[in-house]
Amino acid sequence: MKQLIRNEKLRNIAIIAHVDHGKTTLVDSMFKQSGLFRIGQEAQERIMDNMDLERERGITIAAKNCAVIWNQIKINIIDTPGHADFGGEVERALSMADGALLLVDASEGPLPQTRFVLKKALEADLKIIVVINKIDRKDARPDEVLDEIYDLFIDLGASEEQLDFPLLYAVGRDGIAQKTLEEKGKNIHILFDTILQQIPGPVYDPKEPFQMLVSDLGYSDYLGQLATGKVSNGKVRSSDRLVCIDADGKNLPLKVSKLQIYAGARLEPVDIAEAGDIVVLAGIDEVKIGDTICTKEFPKALKRIIVDEPTVSMRFAANTSPLVGKEGKIVQSSKIRERLVKETLRNVAIKIEETEEKDTFLIKGRGEFQMAILIETMRREGFELCVGRPEVIFKYEDGKKLEPIEHLFIECDENFLGIVAEKLSMRKGKMTNLVNNGKGRVRIEFSVPSRALIGYRDELLTDTKGTGIINAYFSGYESYRGDFPMRFNGSIVSDRPGNAVAYALFNLEPRGELFIEPGDPVYEGMVIGEHNRDNDINVNACKEKKLTNMRASGKDENVTLAPIKAMTLERAIHFIGEDEMVEVTPKSIRLRKTVLSAQKRYAGSKKKSEITTCIPAMRA
Repeated sequence: MKQLIRNEKLRNIAIIAHVDHGKTTLVDSMFKQSGLFRIGQEAQERIMDNMDLERERGITIAAKNCAVIWNQIKINIIDTPGHADFGGEVERALSMADGALLLVDASEGPLPQTRFVLKKALEADLKIIVVINKIDRKDARPDEVLDEIYDLFIDLGASEEQLDFPLLYAVGRDGIAQKTLEEKGKNIHILFDTILQQIPGPVYDPKEPFQMLVSDLGYSDYLGQLATGKVSNGKVRSSDRLVCIDADGKNLPLKVSKLQIYAGARLEPVDIAEAGDIVVLAGIDEVKIGDTICTKEFPKALKRIIVDEPTVSMRFAANTSPLVGKEGKIVQSSKIRERLVKETLRNVAIKIEETEEKDTFLIKGRGEFQMAILIETMRREGFELCVGRPEVIFKYEDGKKLEPIEHLFIECDENFLGIVAEKLSMRKGKMTNLVNNGKGRVRIEFSVPSRALIGYRDELLTDTKGTGIINAYFSGYESYRGDFPMRFNGSIVSDRPGNAVAYALFNLEPRGELFIEPGDPVYEGMVIGEHNRDNDINVNACKEKKLTNMRASGKDENVTLAPIKAMTLERAIHFIGEDEMVEVTPKSIRLRKTVLSAQKRYAGSKKKSEITTCIPAMRA
């Protein structure tokens, strides 16, 4: 019988929270009050958000590690993303944790992404500490939020032991934590004490040799590939000769060139690491997330990390527009493929598949937002590429077509309830709950197909005049609910190359909303606007006013155009139809037809209509 021992010198804790509930700010306060920074030392805000995209958007995208010391006990803190689209990051992070800190906004309460991550933590049987944050808000309702948290735990099937969670109240921005609402907290020390008392130290078997599950990958220009994970059993020393057990059970020999552990947000080299600690091993080339690293003498694999299946796919292709190579450094399809393969190694939730077309790849993931972040990261690295519209991944069981379904939460002013319900019912959504708080706001819950939400977020903001808040989580697969129109308007398409002219755009404005300004380069097949009607039209955006000897050349040129709404990557992905793509470069986001030639598009649509009309005739 195994005799497990706890390492009481360590605590490994994951922090769970919805987007913008104050998770990263609370970690900042933990850093500052643990003595990590000396007195007077300047420390930047949101230390854990070290990616440019995270700082710009104010969200956590990648799970990250850090460590603080409290009462001579090391606390490894694992920062988890608050968005369900980054679920693969969550599952990786929780594989290293022995407990979790659930952070909930005192006004908003537990939201869908909180539910998603908490479900994973409860399934992993982690000890949970609940912290109700932002109790200083004017609209704070901590007692009601606590009831909602209990309801959420019960709904997720928590055991009696898990329901008896320790509770704290906090103002993360001010670095204050307290046990009751009546107390006046002075610091965050009580949070550290609660972690040490309530979160168990990591367990290990003293008889087992060294074992480590790879939970994260990194790369250093000096050290090469880096593998991060928690030491499950035994000890590891720098320069140890080990083996890596891959998904097929093969043993790949390796030698650790450098062993590092976390000290604050940085890594520091050590000679030896014990069971329970989170370590970073350097000098390992062929390693993937979920592999086990262990001793050469006693190779024994640990249970691999299992992530939920992807629900959305997108086509990534090399840029084939006439403007290719003018703004980006990396345009070759082989380089794009290499970068996407590298992403699949670092992110277990993303998968790549080859297609029949040589320069096109099918990328599968957890959501359109995850895809948008990957595309944005690539364009900042100098890539030029084209991406197609997100498509949901269907399943087939016993001849029945199944589709992914989302549980959708919408909060908006009660005046907009009608338009929201109407739009979602058109998209095969079913209302499951409606709550009116009597203060002019309503909270509506829907069961909707995942494909219905592609492009709907922008539409909701327009319909509710910016007052709508939307959140959703994946609830499972159900029978296909039928077809519905994804877009009611066609596209305004340029029919020739050149630069857009103000005179031409002024005359095109009555046709619909334009996406370009005078002077912007255009080419045949480029989508330059949204048509007012449901069909596409080909137009000349480069047309200049004809001059006569009766007019001065500058006469009538000073036309006033309506301001255009800047095209963001997310808006572009939501807008495009099945026969369109988004051209992404480091400097520009353009929309285009997949087939650029108007003649080929017309021939293709004519051929398609002929096939459609022939099928009923053949059946008759």
